[in-house]
Amino acid sequence: MSINYIQYLQGFTQIFYPRLCAACGNALYFNEHVLCLACYADLPRTGFHLDPDNEVARLFWGRIPVRNATCFMLFNKESHYRTILYELKYRKQRQIGTEMGRLFGLELRESPFAEADLIVPVPIHPSRLRKRGYNQSELIAMGMAGVLQLPVISDLIARTEKTKTQTKKSRYERWENVRDTFRIEFPENIRDKHVLLVDDVITTGATIEACASSLLAIQGVSVSVAALAFTKLQ
Repeated sequence: MSINYIQYLQGFTQIFYPRLCAACGNALYFNEHVLCLACYADLPRTGFHLDPDNEVARLFWGRIPVRNATCFMLFNKESHYRTILYELKYRKQRQIGTEMGRLFGLELRESPFAEADLIVPVPIHPSRLRKRGYNQSELIAMGMAGVLQLPVISDLIARTEKTKTQTKKSRYERWENVRDTFRIEFPENIRDKHVLLVDDVITTGATIEACASSLLAIQGVSVSVAALAFTKLQ
């Protein structure tokens, strides 16, 4: 089947099932995936992976010994890029997670984050997983893994309690909300390993801190942190 014919079929399908940019909502062209070229070019990347003392890394100073920490882009509620996370979490647009994870992985290929032994997504509670049908952090992790050539272990951390939403909570309240809610399954499998812990959004770092604390209790484990987006607590 020729490329021109495939393009024709995809163009015809677009009439009835248009693919839209996850940021601006405009129709995507044949060679565009999740983001149009304009939104991709203007994506508010942080470049934090190039600075060991970046703003995300500083969140964990004096709290837990994180090896590296970064996020891919800045999250601003006034920006149209906020729809990327909304569509991923609440509109079942799973392809957004894997594609954004892939773009994130491309950025990290030549960084210390690529030296991890495995990738672990931050889990969501089983009841929330059943309702949503997927864990958005796992989708991001899978997209990153395809580029970084690292295994993803999605069942390493179990979320034992369903916590309330973190929105509108203070930094301390966020920590109280998630502390002691994670359990490591089969800890012997990750002894002396460098774990890349992946989440969708970091605000105060409370959830990451709770997860990482459980991982760091295992002999020889070190943890790096990577989140798709970073938003400051208002």
